[in-house]
Amino acid sequence: IKQKKRHMGDTKHFCPVSLKENFVLYPGLQEHAAKYKEKIYYFSSSKFRDKFLKNPEEYVAHNEPLQAPPLRVCLLGVHGAGKTTCARQIADKLGIFHIQFEEYLQELILPKTKRKVGPSFDEDHEDDNKIPEELEDFSQTTTKIETEKTEQEVELTHEEKAIKANLMDSIELPPEVLDKIVPDWWKKEPFRSTGFILDGFPRTSDEARYLSERGLCPDIAVYIQVEEDDILNRLFPPRLIEWKDRRRKKKEYKKKLKELKAKKSV
Repeated sequence: IKQKKRHMGDTKHFCPVSLKENFVLYPGLQEHAAKYKEKIYYFSSSKFRDKFLKNPEEYVAHNEPLQAPPLRVCLLGVHGAGKTTCARQIADKLGIFHIQFEEYLQELILPKTKRKVGPSFDEDHEDDNKIPEELEDFSQTTTKIETEKTEQEVELTHEEKAIKANLMDSIELPPEVLDKIVPDWWKKEPFRSTGFILDGFPRTSDEARYLSERGLCPDIAVYIQVEEDDILNRLFPPRLIEWKDRRRKKKEYKKKLKELKAKKSV
């Protein structure tokens, strides 16, 4: 027996309350469906269904079709897969923002840390190349001590400490820290009306669950899968250049140290 064709609401299978209040296309569920003026509407939760039924006219189209939100993309993949390169090209082509999640976190704490933090930035230990104080000019030593003292006095907030731990040791950011970062890309200008491609987030199932619980749905999530050999060929050459540069600096440091010791012994 042929089933009677359902007449969907203005937002089709997306929740009209999520669209109206959060400007997000959130897929509705059949168990949270409701009928209004011979049309079927689906909702992301029973709470939003009840809200719709209290005042349906607030959430349906009238003289003009409902405005759909701009494109929001999550681009995922392992380190070295080429996410950032692809994201930049897509953002330029579509005229949307490119948000590199890890780089964005770096920028949040950079005013206090003064340099980027993380395993890839800690390989060149600056302390290893410092000239011992007894071989330096007194005025230079005094300046350095004052600078170090100033840097030590800068304290990180709770949120900044969590961000640093994430960048240094991949410790997941707690929801209260994510709440101060992520929702703005969906809800505030200029991202809200322009759209974006989010590069490198979510990275874990907990972060994906966070987006779902906050009603922050991307329109599409793309995972870039790359062979390990391709990643190795892509990352190894620049890392080798960096290693050679560190070796060169180390040799220069030892040479300078030897010359200063010779001058002191004269």
